[in-house]
Amino acid sequence: MLQKKVQMLTGSYASDDVIFLLKDLSGIHIEKSLNEREQAIQKGVHYSEMLPVEYEPSAEYLELFYESLHLYKQKVAVAVGTVAELIIEKKGQDIVLVSLARAGTPIGILIKRYLQMKYNLSVPHYSISIIRGRGLDENAMMHIVNAHPEKQITFIDGWTGKGAISRELTESVNIFNEKHGDVLDDELAVLADPGHCSSLFGTREDFLIPSACLNSTVSGLVSRTVLNSQWIGETDFHGAKVYNELQDEDVSNYHIDEIVSEFEAAVPLVAEAKLVLKESDMTPTWKGLHSIQSIQENFGITDINLVKPGVGETTRVLLRRVPWKILVKDIDNPRLKHIIQLAKERQVAVEVYDQMSYTCCGLIKPLEPSV
Repeated sequence: MLQKKVQMLTGSYASDDVIFLLKDLSGIHIEKSLNEREQAIQKGVHYSEMLPVEYEPSAEYLELFYESLHLYKQKVAVAVGTVAELIIEKKGQDIVLVSLARAGTPIGILIKRYLQMKYNLSVPHYSISIIRGRGLDENAMMHIVNAHPEKQITFIDGWTGKGAISRELTESVNIFNEKHGDVLDDELAVLADPGHCSSLFGTREDFLIPSACLNSTVSGLVSRTVLNSQWIGETDFHGAKVYNELQDEDVSNYHIDEIVSEFEAAVPLVAEAKLVLKESDMTPTWKGLHSIQSIQENFGITDINLVKPGVGETTRVLLRRVPWKILVKDIDNPRLKHIIQLAKERQVAVEVYDQMSYTCCGLIKPLEPSV
């Protein structure tokens, strides 16, 4: 087994909930301002080599988080239970949950907690890094495979957009299997699959998952993951930081506890939701990607990574990128209230575009006009 001599990262979650297989970079200044980071990314610097600045969440963002949590916690609980039941049905109970940091981490914790409540089953749960264009953390995967050689690994994420992480995972798992002679399953289990990229999901409804509203303060105070050769060696896990200075604003465990409190009442709703899904066609069609390609063509966007579909991704564009414009399917949809609010605050144009499978879509501003 790989022996790690580096300081392992621990966030504000209990170790019973999740073990982060990440190198602790907390003492390193690697943050760039929004504009600096956007310029660097669009000039070819890989996004994983730096971090966005983590600000103390504003009162408006916290209000949005609490409002969405109150509004959707039952819906999230049902979706968690549904995808958990589908995982058990497909893989049995001898499983390991491997969530993709960081959006997958709270979802992985919720699935673990549901299995504990429903089946009195305590399954291992790790959070590891996957980076678009650079793949899954192979050292972390070797650690998990060596620690649990007989168990079925299930990868967990929060939601799908255009399926970039799903494709990245498939490519990484195929390479890993060929290299090490393993037979890991590349299916990505998600809470919500509005992009139609998975067959293991709790819902395909495009709604605001509360954890999309905030960054580290709803993710165990953990940053996005980092892969920069200046700090990450060949035998290291990918890195991340812990923002302990934000602990007074940390709602990570409150978020988990609020949704877990809905689990018992959600059990019959989960059974009903699972039955409805099983009677439908759950085959991935990637129809979300077709919407993105249409948007690219209509708006002259050459880089697909500048198109961020779905309520969760649109929210994150407004929180931490430089938005160009926001597309909405129906401007009167009450579930878009926070999107309209954030766009107004950041003075970003909102445009109705009903030819997409998503509720909304965020477009990031190119540095130069697309041709």
